[in-house]
Amino acid sequence: MKTILSAALVLGLCGFAGARGEKADPVGTWKCEYEIGGQKRTSTLTIKKDGDKLAGTMSWPDQKDAKLKDVKLKDGDLTFSAERVLMDNKITVEYKFTIDGDKLKGKGAVETGGEKREFDIEGKREKKDK
Repeated sequence: MKTILSAALVLGLCGFAGARGEKADPVGTWKCEYEIGGQKRTSTLTIKKDGDKLAGTMSWPDQKDAKLKDVKLKDGDLTFSAERVLMDNKITVEYKFTIDGDKLKGKGAVETGGEKREFDIEGKREKKDK
């Protein structure tokens, strides 16, 4: 009886871990919000599958479709970088998100003047029209 209960517990935990892995699906369009310098800002993140790799773009109100670089999903964490163009400046922003169903939460990081500055960012996946 103990063996059966132990097996059921192990299978149940494996099933739970598998279900968590399924929740970490980054594919879709995400509306993101963050704050920098006391100002609320928005961006749109689009992630697609390109064969067995992930690819995508990020758009801001003043810049559209910046291609993502080094898009990776590992253990529910999505990481990538995007180039932000502000006036004549090109700034690489590194992102790390944790995905939980249709929500993502994480940080963006920019290096300026030899100093790394981070900001919190959250997003929600847009619902697909059926």
